[in-house]
Amino acid sequence: MKQSTPVRSPLQSLCQTNIKGCTNCGKCVRECAFLRKYGTPKKIAAEFDPADSMSLHRAFECNLCGLCSAVCPEKLNVDGMFLEMRREAVDRDLVAYPEHKPLLNYEKVGTSRRFSLYRLPEGCKTIFFPGCSLPGTRPDAVHNLLALMHQADPTVGVVFDCCLKPSYSLGREQYVNSMFEEMNDWLLRHGVREVLVACPNCQVMFERLGHGMRVRTVWEALAESGLQPERVAGTVTVHDPCVIRNSEPVHQAVRTLLERQGLVVEEMKHAGKKTVCCGKGGGVNLLNPSLAGEWGELRKKEADGRRVITYCAGCVQALEQHTPTNHLVDLLFAPAQTLAGKKKGAKAPITYLNRLRLKMSFKKKKGNAVLRERSFVAQQALKKRRWKIPFTQILCGIAAAAAGMHWLSL
Repeated sequence: MKQSTPVRSPLQSLCQTNIKGCTNCGKCVRECAFLRKYGTPKKIAAEFDPADSMSLHRAFECNLCGLCSAVCPEKLNVDGMFLEMRREAVDRDLVAYPEHKPLLNYEKVGTSRRFSLYRLPEGCKTIFFPGCSLPGTRPDAVHNLLALMHQADPTVGVVFDCCLKPSYSLGREQYVNSMFEEMNDWLLRHGVREVLVACPNCQVMFERLGHGMRVRTVWEALAESGLQPERVAGTVTVHDPCVIRNSEPVHQAVRTLLERQGLVVEEMKHAGKKTVCCGKGGGVNLLNPSLAGEWGELRKKEADGRRVITYCAGCVQALEQHTPTNHLVDLLFAPAQTLAGKKKGAKAPITYLNRLRLKMSFKKKKGNAVLRERSFVAQQALKKRRWKIPFTQILCGIAAAAAGMHWLSL
């Protein structure tokens, strides 16, 4: 690493560790198009110059999927180094990509007062946190999943909000910490002690930044409950989201549910801890679509005509462009339709309308409950606030009007 100017302490440490520890064996390079383009972790770390915007740019072409670290014989934290490089770029305000605006606007909508809702029934200790994509693409599944949870515990609450993973991956560390801490503290103050997530990104965000609450996936809860989904014959393969490559209990829970349905699960070469990115990781699909697309083509080759089942709505959106792909909830609640290729998720802007309708349906539910719409905005965002309305918000306004609501500023 070139010592032209001071850098963040974690970045300096990771660069030095990769320079000293990387043996240039090439195992990670063979697995990754990004590393084939720029070289081994040792080479990238040694050439890194924090004062050079082009040097900072490289990290934004990495999907941060962690496969490099997973296959590294030296157990180096390679993807962690690239995340720290992104954070360095944000701190220096040297790199800003207009291509990332749609992703950040999407996140902003998710944390807004208009789209957020916290509904905690009396005595609530556990909440269901479905994330952003699943409520938009498959709102009925959110109702179905919560109904199953209520069979065991009718006090389970529901929270519609964004976990801030887009900003986290783009290096906006201070903003993410401020926004997430406000959400976490509010939940703790209101007695919540467990979070059930449906999205793998939400899982890692609560595990990394959350405190005082147990984090589990709905898939683990359903597998433990002894749920027996409608049986159907067929063969599928599973794409494990890269962000939870080390969450073996979740991998197993998903396969348990599929096997209970009578399905045969045939594994691809890259699965579990060695899974690959769908292509959307780190926003690379927005900045370098061709580089991101190589992951989808790899998945298509490994699936070899078998229907891919995953448990991340974002992964479905990325992979279905390359090979037949469905969300796990499609199989759980509509197995025959799914295997026939007739079950699809909604697309934007309908996804925004679905989220608004879903929120309002829970807001109007009868029964004693604590209700909250999030209005907190981190100071880092307020300082850079612009009054120009993003196109995404215009779509949201159209969706709100279609839902018969009064449109308010986000």
